[in-house]
Amino acid sequence: MRVLGTLILALQDPGVAVPQTETASSTDIVTLILEASPVAWVVLGILVIFSAVSWGIVVFKYRQLSRAAKQTAVFLDVFRKSSRFSEVQAASTSLVGSPLVGLFQSGYAELNAQLRTPSEAKPDGTPARPTLRSLDAVDRALLRATTAEVAKLEFRVPFLATTASITPYIGLFGTVWGIMASFQNIGAQGSSSLGVVAPGIAEALIATAAGLFAAIPAVYFYNDITSRVKKNANEMDDFSMEFLTIAERNFT
Repeated sequence: MRVLGTLILALQDPGVAVPQTETASSTDIVTLILEASPVAWVVLGILVIFSAVSWGIVVFKYRQLSRAAKQTAVFLDVFRKSSRFSEVQAASTSLVGSPLVGLFQSGYAELNAQLRTPSEAKPDGTPARPTLRSLDAVDRALLRATTAEVAKLEFRVPFLATTASITPYIGLFGTVWGIMASFQNIGAQGSSSLGVVAPGIAEALIATAAGLFAAIPAVYFYNDITSRVKKNANEMDDFSMEFLTIAERNFT
């Protein structure tokens, strides 16, 4: 704040008048970027990379989550209408984009590994149905699958949080550097006129604006994607309870 205050006082010096055309041309955004110092170019390059990667992640995650939502709706319809898990297993091969498919396949594999058919028939002569050895083991299999599926949905999302937190500081670094350069120009030329100070200040503020341009969308999309992942996680918890209920009803 002291630095900005000093610069404002310097700009109020009425001793030197600067033509309007010269000031406008020297503070044009494109001109400022093209004539920026190497440090400013490095700062802007880093911010552009962060912003480009963040937008790529946003596009990828929205496509992934949209595909998961559509296939989850189809899978739940098949799961609740089928009378056998084998039928659901056959239909799930074309719905691998849904995280619920991963849960079902993990639980179904655990069921197949545990189910055993009693050797003795019932008193009325009908064959005994298979029994489940451990329902807790199925529950653990579903929990492991849930963790794996949530990790898939959260993959690369933390980069958005990193972008949101670090890019404003990178832009601030460029701002501080530009203000330092402005003071050096004042000392070297012995003048605090607008034509000497304005280009350096404008260059510094471009770095700040670029940092905010990268950070603001990253904050919004990080929060939105995180809420969507939480919604999918809740759906997985509900499906696990539904799967366990069916398994307990039919195999214990």
